[in-house]
Amino acid sequence: MTMREGQPVDTPSKASTWRGRLIGSLVVVAILVVAYFILSAFIPRWWAQRLAETIHGSFSKGIWWGLLLGGLCTLVPLLLLLFAGTMWRRRGGKFIAGAAAVLGLVVALPNLMTLTIVWGGNNAAHAGERVLDVDAPAFRGATLVGFLLALAIFLFVAFLDVRRGWRRRRAAKAAANTTAMDPDTKATRHEAL
Repeated sequence: MTMREGQPVDTPSKASTWRGRLIGSLVVVAILVVAYFILSAFIPRWWAQRLAETIHGSFSKGIWWGLLLGGLCTLVPLLLLLFAGTMWRRRGGKFIAGAAAVLGLVVALPNLMTLTIVWGGNNAAHAGERVLDVDAPAFRGATLVGFLLALAIFLFVAFLDVRRGWRRRRAAKAAANTTAMDPDTKATRHEAL
């Protein structure tokens, strides 16, 4: 900010700053809406064709690929989000937590693309369903089973992590209580110093 004869140069008012932010936000939302419509017409067909090329109409391949993608593309993102949650509280961990969350989203993309086929109501989703019915049988059901198995494993791991935290806090509290109440410990510490 430069000064002229002791007076500050006019800075933009808060109203114009907020107006600029609002216009920028509206532009971003408009771009995202347009991208959504373009991708919703492209992704289901494209993903169904990639799966069809991989599975070639085989039930066993459909089951194995469904279990693999449904399981790994659920378990890995959830574990990355759990890791991001623990890293968020640590010093310097916000960047690592953000990177883990973005990586989790990237790993979850195959499941999200399958979800656009299963839950989508547009023509591309229906075309993708027809392709999967013929060229990737049992893939959608196996993906659901893989998802549920991965979710069960994640819930067990999260339970173990929470229980470990409880035990650590309880042990630290017990150690603090015994140290505070034991006069011999204070005397030996004082003598050691």
